[in-house]
Amino acid sequence: MSTTDFAAPADPTSAPAGVTVYPALQSDPASSAVTTTAAVTTTASAADAPRPAVLVLPGGGYGHYGEHEAEPVARWLAGLGMHAFVLRYPVLTPHPAPLNAARAALAWVRDGEHGLAVDASRVAVIGFSAGGHLAAHLTTDAVRDGVGPARLVLGYPVISLAHETHEGSARNLLGPDASVAERLRHSPDRLVTSAHPPTFVWHTADDGAVPLSHSLRYTAALADADVPVDLHVFAHGRHGIGLARPGVDPSPADPAVVPTDDAVEWTGLCERWFARAGWISGERLG
Repeated sequence: MSTTDFAAPADPTSAPAGVTVYPALQSDPASSAVTTTAAVTTTASAADAPRPAVLVLPGGGYGHYGEHEAEPVARWLAGLGMHAFVLRYPVLTPHPAPLNAARAALAWVRDGEHGLAVDASRVAVIGFSAGGHLAAHLTTDAVRDGVGPARLVLGYPVISLAHETHEGSARNLLGPDASVAERLRHSPDRLVTSAHPPTFVWHTADDGAVPLSHSLRYTAALADADVPVDLHVFAHGRHGIGLARPGVDPSPADPAVVPTDDAVEWTGLCERWFARAGWISGERLG
């Protein structure tokens, strides 16, 4: 996966706040560049043909951003030949601000005002932890209007805000006094329909912050709705391990991953999932 540093061109004036763009990498990494605005980060490629794109939603309990789940993930996706867009959605700001920001960013990615050649029929969303909750909430909300993503990837997602939930995420999103009924209304496992796109989900069995039950709830709801779903559960790996590169994420000083963690395999499994769908070339896979 590419860890190339990109030069920064002029900011796209049309970008929603909080988006950064990462264009798809060509064989020559020098042909790509990164653009950053107040809230969106984009990495773009010099490719002329329309390419798939992925909106990246980092975690952070709706209180901050897991930076290792942002640009590193976008660079990995760009290295596979897909345009990637990181959204730093509003945090410490109640619903519906994060959802509205995600919907606007998804529309912007699809509409092409950023100047990249994006295949509007192949726009995916990937989210981690609380960003996974937002990604699932965005998907279940947007599909009702026919504008949802074509694929969804969730890493150790917060799903239920009422059962074994991550209290920090629930409180930051809905406030300390939200009723059980309100929490249930914003739990994506209760919002799944048959219009939901194919989904890739991964989690670790010993996640101590967001229990595996969250992913199990969501994938059960998807299966009940006859939605194609890939679920990968790894025996070991702490919460928030991002790309799960040994000794790298979230930082060399405090590595979240050790070489024995099973979850190091998730990126390869996800790459093959995208390749089977024709989104990326199998030649790019290691």
